[in-house]
Amino acid sequence: MLKTKWAFACAVTAALMVAAGSAGAVDVSYALWDSNQLPAYKQCAADFHKKNPDIDIKITQTGWADYWSTLSTGFVSGTAPDVFTDHLSKYTEFAKSSQIADLTPFIKRDGFDTSVFEPTLYEIWGRDGKQYGMPKDWDTIAMIVNLDAARKAGVTLSDLQSMTWNPRDGGSFEQIMKKLTADTHGANALDPKFDRSKVAMYGYQNASNGDMTGQTQWSFFAVSDGFRFQDKPWAQKYYYDDPKLAATLTWLAGLPRQGVSGSYADAKTLGVDAMFVARRVAVVTEGSWMINYFRQNAHFDTAWVPLPIGPSGTRATMFNGLGDSIWAGSKVKEQAWKWVKYLGSADCQSVVAAQGVVFPAIKGMAQKAVEAQKAKGIDSSAFLTMSKAKTFLPPIGDNAAQVNQVITDAVESVLIGKSDAPSAMKTANATANQLVKN
Repeated sequence: MLKTKWAFACAVTAALMVAAGSAGAVDVSYALWDSNQLPAYKQCAADFHKKNPDIDIKITQTGWADYWSTLSTGFVSGTAPDVFTDHLSKYTEFAKSSQIADLTPFIKRDGFDTSVFEPTLYEIWGRDGKQYGMPKDWDTIAMIVNLDAARKAGVTLSDLQSMTWNPRDGGSFEQIMKKLTADTHGANALDPKFDRSKVAMYGYQNASNGDMTGQTQWSFFAVSDGFRFQDKPWAQKYYYDDPKLAATLTWLAGLPRQGVSGSYADAKTLGVDAMFVARRVAVVTEGSWMINYFRQNAHFDTAWVPLPIGPSGTRATMFNGLGDSIWAGSKVKEQAWKWVKYLGSADCQSVVAAQGVVFPAIKGMAQKAVEAQKAKGIDSSAFLTMSKAKTFLPPIGDNAAQVNQVITDAVESVLIGKSDAPSAMKTANATANQLVKN
């Protein structure tokens, strides 16, 4: 989960001793970035300690903005956590540089049943017979709507749940977003009197460029039109030069010019989530990891709805998953493995499900999370609807950091109107394909 996207998380590191120290016990350090999940994992650590009194779990939570730099510094200085929450967009570099341990020997020795996880969640953490992560959760993408604004505009929940999209005219999705857009005089973007220079509420806001994955920004639109990142994980060829992606980016770049969206600069500076809770935009696209954030911060009536149906006749969403990895330099790998194995067990993942923050990786646990969210007044079923639509993995390959920079720069140049999409993406894709082969 880009699984990419915890900018709202606390940027200050908070180190917490979650299990009472035991004489002679071995300390295992564990790092994560999501403060919303911290209570669940504190409970898992306490439960684990009761079963393993010879192991103390120390959890450090650091906000997304600082998490990866802190981790990299730890690798170099020899102070990295024994176990840490890993991301699909990051682990490829860690594996290539031998910074994370192969879990395969432990898994085979203990006979750990990997079939308990949702399809693909285990396999995507492996390469060449080695396993670099234990699945912990999964996420899909949906749209959250300001229902007060929708009612005022005469847009029903049924309208929102059945939207269609295409890159030529935006389909019913664009028409609905224009209805939801309102200037300071109350005219919407379908009204000839609409003043796009004085917008009070935008209908839709794209969340900046979205790096090489476009997880919550453009991937779902493009894939619903037939685009694909690569043939399979680790394939040494990307398709960022596909005309279908160029058409998607060109369409998105045109929304601000119509006044339907704010500028790219506004989205990047303010953040779409902040714009939504401030009632500056009626609809934004986000991942399931943001469910609790909006529940706590959006002080008006909201609803989650599935993504629009694209020209291919189906909806599409990235199906992303986080995992737990063991630092290759850990001096307590056996104890670290016991903790990782517990994190991937039903005992821990049921605790996580009961918190209703994310959807755990084990089959059937997602429904428990949905029920927990329902008890809080949230209908998150749109994310399950998306999990049954066309799902796709984020791009996975070598030299991901360099490829990411190239694609990010190209997409940004299109969205700010500096470059035309076909030429920008063709050039960027050629560079990306050279990098992935090196």
